[in-house]
Amino acid sequence: MVNRFAFAIVLGVFVAAGVHSVAATRVGGPAPVFTATDNQGKTHTLSDYKGKFVVLEWHNEGCPYVKKHYGSGNMQALQKEWTGKGVVWLTVVSSGPGQQGHVTAEQSQEYVRAQQASPTAVLLDSSGEVGHAYGAKTSPHMFVIDPEGVVIYNGAIDNQPTPDPATIASATNYVSAALTEAMSRAPVTTASTQPYGCSIKYAK
Repeated sequence: MVNRFAFAIVLGVFVAAGVHSVAATRVGGPAPVFTATDNQGKTHTLSDYKGKFVVLEWHNEGCPYVKKHYGSGNMQALQKEWTGKGVVWLTVVSSGPGQQGHVTAEQSQEYVRAQQASPTAVLLDSSGEVGHAYGAKTSPHMFVIDPEGVVIYNGAIDNQPTPDPATIASATNYVSAALTEAMSRAPVTTASTQPYGCSIKYAK
């Protein structure tokens, strides 16, 4: 009886911790707050963008799935389109030191120029703090946050989980769909999907 009771307590604590972790990034829940420095040395917090739609894009320049979207110009086109409509687009690099995709501020600046990318900012999250807060699993892994700070989309960039850029033309882009619907004050039809790509190379 005592053992069962002790097990129940331990299980309850474990489940509660798990629920807390999931709740932090669940669609319909509040987006985890964060503070991070970008590749220009500027500090960003989520509260800076209250009242705006925010896109978080997890990134690893060495990942074939990321190269699919950058090599084709697809990600840059999305960044340009949506920042032009007032959306804040934050590219997040959570690769730890010594891990694939880790970059210095200078390397990140050069990469952005070479790719002609146009996010609002590139956040360098080498500690993985922001990535872990959101439960980011892959690059790319996409989140959309509404002006009230609520997560309205969590998952893949589109419905083509392949590194082949030829699939982009026929893909359903979940991020664009979520932003289009939310800006029209319509419910987001597809609010959660399984992200695809390379695993985030967090610091060990």
